[in-house]
Amino acid sequence: MLSIPYTGSDPLTLSLCLNKARTKEVLSYHKINTPQFLVADSINSLENFQLTFPVIVKPIAEGSSKGIFNSSYVESIDKLSAFLNENLSKYLQPFIIEEFLPGREFTAAIIGNNNDTVVLPLVEINYTELPDHIHPIYSFEAKWIYDTSANPLDIFTCPAKLPESLEREIKDLAIKTYDVLNCKDWSRIDIRLDKNGKPAIIEVNPIPGILPNPEDNSCFPKAAKAQGISYVELVNKVLDAAAERHGLI
Repeated sequence: MLSIPYTGSDPLTLSLCLNKARTKEVLSYHKINTPQFLVADSINSLENFQLTFPVIVKPIAEGSSKGIFNSSYVESIDKLSAFLNENLSKYLQPFIIEEFLPGREFTAAIIGNNNDTVVLPLVEINYTELPDHIHPIYSFEAKWIYDTSANPLDIFTCPAKLPESLEREIKDLAIKTYDVLNCKDWSRIDIRLDKNGKPAIIEVNPIPGILPNPEDNSCFPKAAKAQGISYVELVNKVLDAAAERHGLI
């Protein structure tokens, strides 16, 4: 509004990606693979429930795993009803219910615009590093309780070890998602394999975290480091992408 150039996506993309259901509706329209889902704003939303258990239940408009706990992995309609009864009023927003994808999980850090867009080395989340009673989802407990800067887990592998064909398929899916949602300058896109080993989009982060301390296990700087890009160079690459997009260089 003030005609001041800035880095990153515009308000429309940021708002769209904050609403997980709207994001998935756009992806589905463009035939981009994403888990089957349902939006629940009350218990009545579970009438004629047709998703396959287990499911993951998330607040529709939060980030950093807020509202996503170990208990968000739900295996029955009774437990799902109980979860919504407890949490709908607590978070004051609808919840999105997604079919759980049992395969490996990756995150793709992306920098650039148009033909200059680059996917950095993929990061894989190693859920085997979590305690046995924790479900294989990147929950609040996994992100903020068990994996801390004081006691970091070996929870990430970067570059991810996977066949070249699958790596290319994941990166292509991430780029297509980035373009469809009109992301700019940078984003981080979370991808999980379904029961058939096919990649699917589970989350889009147009303002990704970039904690500078390596012990904080921040994915974007980790991917940059694997590419030989320092933290300062990473920040400047985002700045350069935005400056070029604005016609400043």
